[in-house]
This record gives sequence, structure tokens and C-alpha cells, in this order.
Amino acid sequence: MSTLLSRVPTSTPGIGVRTAARILIEIGDGSGVASAGHLTAHAAIAPVTHRSGPSIHGEHPARSGNRKLERALFLSAFAALHDPTSRAYYDRKRAEGKKHNAALTFLARRRCDVLHAMLENKTFYRRPTAEAA
Repeated sequence: MSTLLSRVPTSTPGIGVRTAARILIEIGDGSGVASAGHLTAHAAIAPVTHRSGPSIHGEHPARSGNRKLERALFLSAFAALHDPTSRAYYDRKRAEGKKHNAALTFLARRRCDVLHAMLENKTFYRRPTAEAA
């Protein structure tokens, strides 16, 4: 793995060297992951809807998936609460009535989308501009 690839995740707020190493160990360079949705499903962050015949039961957290990757993404989301952009997103979800764990799940999912794009394009994290926020 190149040194550039190893520096991509650490450029994101809340992802240190150990967390970045865990993420890269679990997903590699990201080339084997088709989309950000596939990555979140692999990390067991995406909700699962239980269906049985015509009845549809509510969404619940996935029971399968890569638990080490899930833990790394949750820890990075929790550590990123000091970042103003991540904190604003978390506070917005809390204002919508989400509990702490649900808001962290939403934040982890959003950060997973960003991380997938960064690994795919081999670019470093850039803070969103005022227009994008």
C-alpha cells in the first residue's frame, strides 16, 4: 500500500493513525467496494428492513457485517464531534429528535460516504465551504 493511501484517512477529522490502519486493513484501498452504500452495508452501519411475505417490519441495525470496521467508524464519528462540520450535522440530527446513538450512526454513515469518495479519488479531506454547508 502506498504512503499516499495511508495518509488519506488520517486527513479526516477524528481518524487517527490506529483507526486509519484498522480501516485500511479491513477495506484495503477501497477498489473492491462498489459504492459507499456497499461499504456501509459491509460495516453493518446501514439499516436492514425485515420482510416476510407481504409484511414489512421496521428497520433495525444489521446483525452481520464487519464489526471491526463498524467499531472503527463509530469511534471516528465520536472523535469527530469536536470538528465543527461533524458537530453541526450531529446537532441537526439531535434536533430532529434522534437519540445519541442514532445521531452517531447517521454521522458514521455520512463519514463513510466521504471516506469512500476520498479513497476512490485518492484525495485528502477538504473542509466544506460555506456554500456547500
